[in-house]
Amino acid sequence: MGASMTMQKGANVAVPAGAVRVEVGRHAAPGAPDVDASALLLVAGKVRSDADFVFYNQPAHASGAVRHEGKRTAPERVTDTLVVDFGKVEPAIDRIVVAASADGGTFGRVSGLYVRLTDAASGAELARFDSTDATVETAFILGELYLRQGTWKFRAVGQGYSTGLEGLATDFGISVDEPQQTPPAPPVPQAPAAPVTPPQPRPAAQAPAPAPAPAPAPAPARVAPPAPAAPPAAAPVQLTKVTLTKSAPSVSLAKQGGTSGALRVNLNWEVRKQFKGWGAKLGRAVAMHADLDLDLCALYELADGRKGVVQSLGNAFGSLTRPPFIHLDGDDRTGALSTGENMSINLDHKDLLRRVLIFVTIYEGARSFADLHATVTLQPQNGAAIDFSLDECTVPSTVCALALITNNGGDLTVRREARYLVPDRGVSPQRTIDAAYGWGMNWTPGRK
Repeated sequence: MGASMTMQKGANVAVPAGAVRVEVGRHAAPGAPDVDASALLLVAGKVRSDADFVFYNQPAHASGAVRHEGKRTAPERVTDTLVVDFGKVEPAIDRIVVAASADGGTFGRVSGLYVRLTDAASGAELARFDSTDATVETAFILGELYLRQGTWKFRAVGQGYSTGLEGLATDFGISVDEPQQTPPAPPVPQAPAAPVTPPQPRPAAQAPAPAPAPAPAPAPARVAPPAPAAPPAAAPVQLTKVTLTKSAPSVSLAKQGGTSGALRVNLNWEVRKQFKGWGAKLGRAVAMHADLDLDLCALYELADGRKGVVQSLGNAFGSLTRPPFIHLDGDDRTGALSTGENMSINLDHKDLLRRVLIFVTIYEGARSFADLHATVTLQPQNGAAIDFSLDECTVPSTVCALALITNNGGDLTVRREARYLVPDRGVSPQRTIDAAYGWGMNWTPGRK
């Protein structure tokens, strides 16, 4: 397909790509509900298990066929993206449903809702469906990818739900662990169930009768083996998530279920440039390539007083299995074209951490964070996702404090910082953030 295609509800189109990006977007408007993208991998209309649900709290399918890349915020729009690799879709899967859910309101308050498919390799737009008739819905099936005679196709669906992501997911067989919205009904006396035969008690007022002759034991071959123990049921999917704001900047990891496993920290970004020509202002979001290099870093202080930094400078990538129990996955230079910069913190050793300051520096490609639009997501292996966006930068900053994680009696608290700092002349970004947060380390020049 050479040109993009805007689809009507119910229309379908072949998808000539080995992998696609599925972008769910909306207009950025004050007070509009947040919109989250998700995918359900189906066999005959149902999931096989909760593992076939890919969303912000379960961002990757075990097969690698579908992954949730996360959210990006720009002045004009907010997008949430999934990636589907058809070559990794298991043979049993015949349909992948693309859904959107509204967090904090109905889709009637969301303008410009759309789903857009692009070729993951070339970036070419393959299909687009704009949903324009929402009212009280809180979840939508925007479209579906389905296999027909060996070819993957995309259908524009536009089916709404007033029961939110929970109702939509439950319809496809997902078990959801959500807080009860109404108090449970008072207990009602239960009549004994008829099929159950209680053991016969000995009559209280009579002497014991002579013991009858024992019945012959059944032949061993006729004894039915005990039924195998059922495997423990997987924990239901948690749909809750936390968005940190200026008015509500902190959250306890323990209260969100994040007490063990790896805490994944992701930084995604997009750069907005203004183009002027023929007297018209043609502002639009553009993805930057290797000309902008951001580095995700962390200052840490351990419970025994040791301090250090995890960063790509000096190859100080850290470790998950030994102190500092923090590991930087790599050095990404694309941001919007991949999964961004990622760091992991081992919560199994959280008692050995006193505090961790996550920050980002501009290594090259820009003189400040102006026009940079970034989203930070902290995803515990167990528990709800925590995310926040960075405010617009209005100062010549090359270092930004993102989040401060502190140990309070064994519970880690995450606090949104989103604080742009301006280094003094000749002072490195690392020294600048060290001074601002009182880390007290000695710094030497470093290179990648």
